[in-house]
Amino acid sequence: MGIVKISDQMHENLRVAANALSRSINAQAEHWMRVGMLTEMHPELDHREISQQLIRAELAGGLDIAGVVAAPLGKPRASSPGKH
Repeated sequence: MGIVKISDQMHENLRVAANALSRSINAQAEHWMRVGMLTEMHPELDHREISQQLIRAELAGGLDIAGVVAAPLGKPRASSPGKH
């Protein structure tokens, strides 16, 4: 785990979104990072498809960038335990 520096405005955006969606600030930031990562890797997908990818990845053990790159679209490889 590391520390990521973000602007005060982004932190406030995270706080508002986290409260609205009943998530911690860290969980909201991680969610946005996952969505952004998949959006950059698969620009042809819409938000619904990205959400489905995240659910499939969670069911398979978590989102692992190596699995997203190596696995066919729609079947992400599970990550190591504890890595999300």
